[in-house]
Amino acid sequence: MIDFSQLDRVIHEKGRLAIMTVLAARSPRAFQDLKSELGMSDGNLISHLRTLTKEGYVRELKTTAADSSRPCTSYEISGAGKSAFNAYLKVLEAIVKQSRPS
Repeated sequence: MIDFSQLDRVIHEKGRLAIMTVLAARSPRAFQDLKSELGMSDGNLISHLRTLTKEGYVRELKTTAADSSRPCTSYEISGAGKSAFNAYLKVLEAIVKQSRPS
């Protein structure tokens, strides 16, 4: 029997799962790129990113755009975030494996 309490509640929320999936595939990503790719509003995206940052799964990077002096904010998955995401995927894989008929 799968212990569903093993699912990381921080990652399990749909918006945060989407962010973690994108950042796990390619990191860092600019805020505007994440917003465009995920189809989230500014407020929704920043709220989820704050939760992930507070948990230590994501890091915020502040830079200045090369072609101008305007600030650019990017996000990358942290080592703890990679570990948590991989553990989350293992639980999902166990759920799928158990639910398939033998």
